[in-house]
Order: sequence, then structure tokens, then C-alpha cells
Amino acid sequence: MICGGAGTRAKPDAPGPAGCRIVEWEVGESARLWVCVNAGFAGARVLSVAEVTLRVVMVTQAYRFALDPTPAQQRALCSHAGAARFAWNWGLAACSDRYDAESKWWSGVELHRLWNQIKRTDPGLGWWSENSKCVYQEAFRDLDRALREFVRSRNGSRKGRRLGFPRFKKRGRCRDSFRFGAGVMRCGGRTVTLPRLGTIATHESTRKLARRLENGTARILSATVSRTAHRWHVSFTVQVDRAIPERHARPGSVVGVDLGIKMLVTAVDDQGVVTEIAGPKALRAGLRKLARLGKAHSRKQRGSGNRAKAAARLARHHARVADIRADALHKATGMLAARYETVVVEDLNVTGMVANRRLARAVADQGFGAARRMLECKTGWNGGRLVVADRWFPSSKTCSGCGGRKPSLVLSERTYRCEVCGLVLGRDVNAAINLRELAASGAERQNACGGDVRPGPAGQPPAKQEPGTAVTAGQTGTAAAQATATPTADTHFRSHYG
Repeated sequence: MICGGAGTRAKPDAPGPAGCRIVEWEVGESARLWVCVNAGFAGARVLSVAEVTLRVVMVTQAYRFALDPTPAQQRALCSHAGAARFAWNWGLAACSDRYDAESKWWSGVELHRLWNQIKRTDPGLGWWSENSKCVYQEAFRDLDRALREFVRSRNGSRKGRRLGFPRFKKRGRCRDSFRFGAGVMRCGGRTVTLPRLGTIATHESTRKLARRLENGTARILSATVSRTAHRWHVSFTVQVDRAIPERHARPGSVVGVDLGIKMLVTAVDDQGVVTEIAGPKALRAGLRKLARLGKAHSRKQRGSGNRAKAAARLARHHARVADIRADALHKATGMLAARYETVVVEDLNVTGMVANRRLARAVADQGFGAARRMLECKTGWNGGRLVVADRWFPSSKTCSGCGGRKPSLVLSERTYRCEVCGLVLGRDVNAAINLRELAASGAERQNACGGDVRPGPAGQPPAKQEPGTAVTAGQTGTAAAQATATPTADTHFRSHYG
């Protein structure tokens, strides 16, 4: 765990997060920090003191704060969101008309020029000056980006699912959001200052970003204001000079992480310690309330004030479920990234898993995709690395003791029993051990050439062009033989978040 920041000098033996204590802190051409590493959960032991060299890199990240506007400011926020929605619809209509006539549409810059010509002559647009000009500019840029991504998706140059043509936005059916790309944007204490909106109070302190702005180590690029349920948020896109350690506080530490439905995280490190983190499953816990709120909303008359109130209560419940899930994921991924240098996870096909109607709700309730995205960021911030196993790597079917591989393994089998060596181990623990050994074998992550990209004919496995994963005669599977696992020697720690 790294404590302190660039340009500061901490006192020796100063307490740090998660039980860490700073031994010495020096700032010069290369900042060095000696910290006493503590895992931060029950049963953890204090490890040796580590020397870490920090390097300052420029990264772009977001700072998000919940706003506490007055009634007048809330009306102004709604007005800006409506202006952004109108600009999007106006630009989309102009692009559609030009495409019908000339088979091409306007770019973002051309839409901005066209808007400047029309807004002063059209009497129906006399209200445009009530809102910031940045709102219209950013809406045109968003539309231009959406059209370009649509074209890239059509010709196959864009990854991911196929995108459709941009649609018109309707109040109450789309998310209220707008963005400032220029103007006075600052924060201090428990307030933020935005163009045309002035100073708005926040529900939380903004001192983390304010200190960086005062020290000159951060620069605000843009500010996006959006509404989730009943609450408005502002997200500052900031260019930050971030101090990242050259190496992790625990160099050489490795952990294999298996994400699951029963347990959110099952991790096994290089010392044989098994860490199981249960997910909060906030959606399942609130299903009865969700059904009650949805039924109450459907029974209200359309267009009435009671229906709007019921919709607000339903939206608040959905927002609370999402916040609980995000909180648990941040805690789990933050602990793994701070404690281990190398974190190995699987490349899960979340889209395919959600397509299974029997598992879709449970998979979505755990948030597998968000967990991987968080690990990608946090491992880099802590001087570690994230290793992503191939999507077809048989982590659950392979025995962690002898390397044998089962031809099939149904989801209901929660205990792995090897028919070759007789190993009996939890299914998730066995998969986590195989993922951990994958990093030790030096195998490539996702760019491996050859091998079991897809299951092939039995008895004829293709040659794997990766170190540590070659298949010899008479051996099945893609993983090399690993050290014999001793489940009884593993110490289990259970951490429950949420």
C-alpha cells in the first residue's frame, strides 16, 4: 500500500491505510517509500518492509461527486439537460435530411456552424441563450461520434456488438446528461463551480481533487453532469500527474482469481492462502421490494403525478442496488491489487453467460465485467500487472494436482474429484490454483498462437506455442503438470462485503 504523495514528506511511523506504517519517505529525483505491508483483513500477517520507487506519469481519470443543488439550481440543471437533448435531436434531423438528399451527413463542426447561423434568425430558438453554449457544442460532438461509430460497426472495424443508427431522444425516456468542455470549472471544500450554473453544493468533500488543482498536478478537461434516479452527479475528466510505483510493494506475489456466482471472488495466492469474498447479491436481496414498487408503478394512471412519484421510488431502488454492487467490487478489487503484484483472471464471455435465461440474473448481479475493468486500472496504479487467461483455458476441468483434464464438468458439480490422482477440492479453489500456475508457467495471455482455441477432436490436441503449456504424447489438456496441491494446508479467510 503506497501512502503519501509527490512533493510531500511524511513523518516516520505515520499510520497508513489498512494498518500500514510509513518507515521513511523521501522526495527527490526518485521518490522512495518504505512501508510495512499489511493485508488488511482478519488473520493477515505483517510482511517484510518493501522499498518502492515511484515514477510520475500523466493519466486521465474521473472524479465524480454527488450534487446537492437548490430548487433553482435543479431547474437550471434540467434546463441544460433539455437543451442538450434538443441539440441532439436537431442535429440528427439535419443529418437525416442531408443524407436523404446528398447521401452524406454533417460533421460535428459543420453542425455547430449551421446552429450558429440559425439560432439567431429562428424566432422559435430565442431561448437558446438561457443555457451554456458548451451544452450545444458537446451534443453535436456526441452525435458526430455516434455516427462515426455506427459506420465503423457496419464495416466491421469496431469491436463489440453491432450498433444501430442513432435515435431521437425523448424526455423521460433517456438519461438526463450534458457536458461542459470549457469555462470556469473548479471545486473546493464541499462545492463545485460550473459555467452558467455557478457554485453548487455537494454531498461529499471535494478536497482530493481541490488539493491536486492547487498544487498544479491536475487539470480539468471537461465536466459531465448527469442524473441517476433522484440525484445529480458531476464527473470531472481530469489530467493527473499520478505517482505510480516502479514495482509492487510485494514483488513476486501471485494470485489466481476465479469469479463465480456462489462466491464473487475465490482467490488462491502463491502461499496457498485461499480468500473467498461473498458478493452482496443486492438485486436478489431486493427482488420483493422491486416487484412491489414495479407493481405500484404500473397501477398508476399514465401522466399523473402519482405515477411520476412511483417511477422515482423505483429508480431510487435500482440506483441503490447498483451502488451496493459497485461498493463491493471496489473493495474486493482494491484489496487484490494492493496485496498481489500479479493477478490472474479468466476472459469470461459475460455476454454469452447473460444469454442463459437461468443464469442471467445471477451473473448480472455479481458484475463480472466491472470487476475485470477495475482490476485493469488498480493493478497498474499499484505497480502490478493483470494476466488474462484465454477464454478457452480449462481452469475448472483441469486438475491442479496432476494436470489431468476432465472431458466435461457440469455446473452443478461444486467439488472437483480427479479420477487420476484422487484429488478432492472445491471447484472454484481448483480453478483459482490453475489460474495462479498459469502465470508461473509464463504462458501468453490472449495472443497465443495455436493451441486449444476451441475444443478439437479427442486424442488430437493441437500443439500449443506457449512456454509451459506444450502437450506431450499421452497427455490431454493444455496446462502443464503442476505441483501437487495439498488442500488441508490451505488457510481459508472469508471476507464479506456489503
